[in-house]
Amino acid sequence: MSVDRQAPSPVAKVEENLPAPISRLIQLRHTIAQPVFAAFLAGGVAGAVSRTVVSPLERLKILFQIQSAGRTGYKMPVGQGLVKMWRDEGWKGFMRGNGANCIRIIPYSAVQFASYSFYKKNMVTMEGEKLPPSKNLLCGALAGITSVTFTYPLDIIRTRLSVQTADFSHLTEAQIKDLPGMWRTGVNIFKIEGGVLALYGGYVPTIAGVAPYVGLNFMTYEFLRIYLTPEGQKNPSSYGKLLAGAVSGAIAQTCTYPLDVLRRRFQINKMKSMGYKYKSIFDAIRIIAAEEGFRGFYKGIVPNLLKVAPSMASSFLSFELARDFFVSLGDDDA
Repeated sequence: MSVDRQAPSPVAKVEENLPAPISRLIQLRHTIAQPVFAAFLAGGVAGAVSRTVVSPLERLKILFQIQSAGRTGYKMPVGQGLVKMWRDEGWKGFMRGNGANCIRIIPYSAVQFASYSFYKKNMVTMEGEKLPPSKNLLCGALAGITSVTFTYPLDIIRTRLSVQTADFSHLTEAQIKDLPGMWRTGVNIFKIEGGVLALYGGYVPTIAGVAPYVGLNFMTYEFLRIYLTPEGQKNPSSYGKLLAGAVSGAIAQTCTYPLDVLRRRFQINKMKSMGYKYKSIFDAIRIIAAEEGFRGFYKGIVPNLLKVAPSMASSFLSFELARDFFVSLGDDDA
């Protein structure tokens, strides 16, 4: 009995006759074009673009967050804070910690977008199905937890680099130059503060804040896209994507900001110069409420909101542009 075999496609026949290097290049292009892999690469691009655009405001937000009742070095309006940063440290002050931030945000954003794509793919029960907001919220929350778990030590190092020169006007230029960089900071945390566990200090409040933040971000973005870039619209406007990203980021950040403050406080909890010695999350909440009031949980919210709109807008837009490019590499006629 004869067995019918499906004839190879014309494209497959062509690829069989190509030299090995060219054939491997074509296979690589098809691999890159896979949805989850394309989302991973595009997420890295999106992270680098979005963080560099708002680096000065990102650092100022952190400096505001760590101000306690007895520390007033950056207890001022946003504009004055940026002027002080420029006057004290110049352009390097605006970009301080951004190298570590980009090194952190590229894998963080890559894992986040890729895992969101993965979780969405596994939530869908039939082709073309649109997930309800609740499932987008869940997928986003899981993506946030996944990305934080993989990259958290880099976030602690970035925070330490951002604050180590702030309000230390008594240091000489030589002493400032001798401050530890990214690698030395990580090694010091590991050796002095308690090994691997020290590199995950504040992990629990971080997860508590990141999971709902990322979930709300993706859910709101997906919801707004329905109205701002209607399905079936040819060449949807980039302005609609930018607006959807800006609004979703602002809503998510405002709702979860107190948890972000707790995260930053715990990341510097063991720095002797900062004066924080919180025993637990509830202890931190009690102390901040007693010493700084309700506003203590929203320190840095203004520069944060000023940065979140361009940050998330550029992140989602650059992600979609990069993802579409990587997916197009798999087209047979490319």
